[in-house]
Amino acid sequence: MNIPSNPYQLLGGKLTMLSAAGGYRAAIDPVLLAAAVPAKAGDHILDVGCGTGAAALCLARRVPEVQVMGIDRQEPLIELAEEIAQLNGLETGVQFHCDDLQHPSGHLKAAAFDHVMANPPHHKKGSGNPSPDPLKAAANIEGEAALEDWIRFCFEKVTEGGSVTFIHRYDRLAELVGQMAKDGRAVTAFPLWPKVMGEGAKRVLVQSRKGITGDTWVTDGMVLHADDDEYTAEAHAILREAAALKL
Repeated sequence: MNIPSNPYQLLGGKLTMLSAAGGYRAAIDPVLLAAAVPAKAGDHILDVGCGTGAAALCLARRVPEVQVMGIDRQEPLIELAEEIAQLNGLETGVQFHCDDLQHPSGHLKAAAFDHVMANPPHHKKGSGNPSPDPLKAAANIEGEAALEDWIRFCFEKVTEGGSVTFIHRYDRLAELVGQMAKDGRAVTAFPLWPKVMGEGAKRVLVQSRKGITGDTWVTDGMVLHADDDEYTAEAHAILREAAALKL
């Protein structure tokens, strides 16, 4: 395989990624999302809106004996995700398909996955400043599918007792929890603080299990950066050493 000239590393070099057209690169969000999925060997996981496959591939690298399917409506991203899987020798355990959660294909059966994860567009349709790059714009701003559509789809695809995990903007936490807590589902929210516990969170991980009822619990979360701007020990273990993140 001819490796393009735009590779970059995730998980401390354990995973080689490739930039999409226009320079689009995965940041730390999909790495944190994958770390939070409580998967074990033999589980089947669905990554909704997988983009270039970073979350799916990070999860497969951390838990080698899982089967992960990533779907995205952007065909160029799916093609690149397949190339990245081959580059890392993960094509057996990770598969990617071009699919649309608003108009899903027949092979995405209901309640077929042990866990479902998603890193959906973080801005509501009509808000923000869309990138001139259509791939970046689709990744950042909701299209036909709103947040509630993403959540409904994810719960349709997960088995009873299986987990649904999202990473999203902290300022949309109430909306996210309100949708995930429907039917009395228990929800855990895990804020990601930039430097100081309790201050300035931009992202939050939110997780629930289908059919498991209970209250919403907002944990202390995790601080990402120390005073010297390096990752904290906890964040370093997840982002560089492929450690799991227990919510």
